[in-house]
Amino acid sequence: MHLCISHEVPGSQHATTIHRVRRCAPLLLALAALAGCGGADDKPTPPPPASKAKVALLQAPRRPGEVVVRGEASPASHGPFAFDGRYVVRFEQFAPEDPHLDFAGETAFVASVDRRAEEDGPGSIRLFRAAKRTGRRTVTLHGRLFVDVSFGDFPYAIRFTPAH
Repeated sequence: MHLCISHEVPGSQHATTIHRVRRCAPLLLALAALAGCGGADDKPTPPPPASKAKVALLQAPRRPGEVVVRGEASPASHGPFAFDGRYVVRFEQFAPEDPHLDFAGETAFVASVDRRAEEDGPGSIRLFRAAKRTGRRTVTLHGRLFVDVSFGDFPYAIRFTPAH
């Protein structure tokens, strides 16, 4: 018995292989067209901008003596603002891409008032440290103070309303 190994393909096998490829080519092209190739329709819809979100703390007109702060991200410092007296301070976090987000599982929102921007020191008052959508407390503030937000993963608003 003689065994011959060659890089040459026998003529009959070569013709059969080419015939199979020619017959399958239209089918492969049709499948590729149906599958798509990552066209423009595949782009994810971007979340709405934070400036378009409906935030309860920002809806009411500002009353005399009120201070309203809005921020997109933390850390951030706002001010200084002149405070003199007792204030009801409220905050609200919001997620423009998910208006019904429960903030209990998110990073705590941390805000304070300080004599110097982004610098805790004598006279600093912690306003909030809460993993919630909203919060409220009453504080007494005097002087020119900065409102500092040191932690929080979402846009926010803080409203200081003079307490009567």
